[in-house]
Amino acid sequence: MKKTIYSIILFLALGVVATAQDAKTTTAVKDSANDPNAPEITFESDIHDFGTIEYGGNGVYNFKFSNTGKSPLIISNARGSCGCTVPKWPKEPIKKGETNEINVSYDTKRPGPFTKTVTISSNAKTASKVITIKGVVQSQEETESTTPFKKDAGSPLENTSHNN
Repeated sequence: MKKTIYSIILFLALGVVATAQDAKTTTAVKDSANDPNAPEITFESDIHDFGTIEYGGNGVYNFKFSNTGKSPLIISNARGSCGCTVPKWPKEPIKKGETNEINVSYDTKRPGPFTKTVTISSNAKTASKVITIKGVVQSQEETESTTPFKKDAGSPLENTSHNN
């Protein structure tokens, strides 16, 4: 019985702490939106189209951005829309006028068309920003049929045309 009571008290206490954290975050976001000196994150482009990618090919793109605001930009999180999209972002503050990159990697062992997003959370005037990658990954068979290698030996095909 005591364990049940203690569990309920602990559960309620954690709920109060979580609610307090949400209130702090909401207040900080509102403060940044109204602060004329707040940082601003400005991307060269917020969408990248890979076009057609080979199965297992390079699905990495670096989104370049600048802090066009007046105070240091801090990116607190970058979250892909699924496990196949993995962002890496700078952990250190980006000073006003500085540029940096967010590296987004897509798993190209998933054939077919894709459109994936990364949501960036920061202390910028616009606290949440979405960037997008899209493209089409060839099937493994399509990629193998366009590779100029013999399937059994793995060596390059020889030029069989003779111009004498």
